[in-house]
Amino acid sequence: MKTELSEKLFQRASTLFPGGVNSPVRAFKGVGGTPRFIARGRGAHLIDVDGNDLVDYVLSWGPMIAGHCHPEVMREVQDAMKDGASFGAPSPKEIVLGELVRERAPWIEKMRFCSSGTEATTAAIRVARGFTGRDDLVKFDGCYHGAGDPLLVKAGSGVETLGLPDSPGVPADVARHTLTAPYNDLPALERLFAAKGRDIAAVIIEPVVGNMGVIVPGPGYLQGIHDLCKRHGALFIVDEVMTGFRLGAGGACGLYGLRPDLVTFGKVIGGGLPVGAFGGRAEVMDRVAPAGPIYQAGTLSGNPMAMAAGTATLRLMTPAAYQLLETRAASLAEGLAAAAAAAEVPVQVNRVGSMLTVFFSSTPVFDAASARQASGRRFAAFFHTLLLNGVYFPPSQFEAAFLSTAHTEADLEQTLRAARAGFAAAAKLEA
Repeated sequence: MKTELSEKLFQRASTLFPGGVNSPVRAFKGVGGTPRFIARGRGAHLIDVDGNDLVDYVLSWGPMIAGHCHPEVMREVQDAMKDGASFGAPSPKEIVLGELVRERAPWIEKMRFCSSGTEATTAAIRVARGFTGRDDLVKFDGCYHGAGDPLLVKAGSGVETLGLPDSPGVPADVARHTLTAPYNDLPALERLFAAKGRDIAAVIIEPVVGNMGVIVPGPGYLQGIHDLCKRHGALFIVDEVMTGFRLGAGGACGLYGLRPDLVTFGKVIGGGLPVGAFGGRAEVMDRVAPAGPIYQAGTLSGNPMAMAAGTATLRLMTPAAYQLLETRAASLAEGLAAAAAAAEVPVQVNRVGSMLTVFFSSTPVFDAASARQASGRRFAAFFHTLLLNGVYFPPSQFEAAFLSTAHTEADLEQTLRAARAGFAAAAKLEA
């Protein structure tokens, strides 16, 4: 596999950008080596600048659920661009996508579009604090909700991959209002509420964690959090930036029967363009300016191209499309587990819908502490063997892999062939 152009570009980029990248996990720090610079994407494949064809399981970290450059999405985006890239004023496309979101997630009574997942989560927290008149926020160890100051405490994703301290650059007066609890441990959260309940404005959670690898919620866990919040007058915020409209037509809330106070979105609802949204109970959202006193704004919010891409993508995601994703993802997960067993490498393949992670661990992975026990060295060997065999997995043990409706049986077969070689390489290393 040729890498000369990627290596040269990375050298140039390193003189311009911190670590040579514009988002940390892209730098391959968690696995070593040189990141591949991508020239184009088509369907389930990426083509890098050296001409290497890669089966893509990163999918821009989740939003490309219909694959890269789907003709219907591209047509809608191009038509929108012809009319203007940004107006700074309302456009009908905002209403079309908003109605489609509420149709699929009717617990979103009102919403506000913005331009990123981080923007959505930080705004939702501000709204929760303004609505309740309280200051404290509860998040869970290893969950990542974007790069806002109050959220970089025991965060997963790139923070976990790079082994960074909890909150460098975040003032102590801000960090002290972020309380943390272990994921999948309801008694620990009950104890936290018993001690601090009157000060807690909200609990925010990834319903299915994707940012320390895929972690699956235990039976009744999410509903238990909802009930605790209601009992103590705190708002329940479900961060569906990653899971929203990926795990099904109603996202994780639909899958688990949740009715939270606020939900945050991103990824799929932008179809690959920068977008975010937050919404929920009308009583809460009507406190957002200009209807109420809690300020939130954004020049590019409701960008017409992003609205067009999101609308086209959601319309493509029919019940048949979700069933296809479930079937293909289940087949891949089973194949990966079988390949690891044949190589006598202990792994845990955690999966919900079209999100999965291969943890190099001999014991179940159900929270941040158990995820951290997985072997990063073995994952790195696995990752690079996949890459040499034309398969692009997330370059971190602590990230989710994603499938799209564009992935074919042939793509899965190539992936499993590469995985067999990857597990053989991992088996040669100490855990």
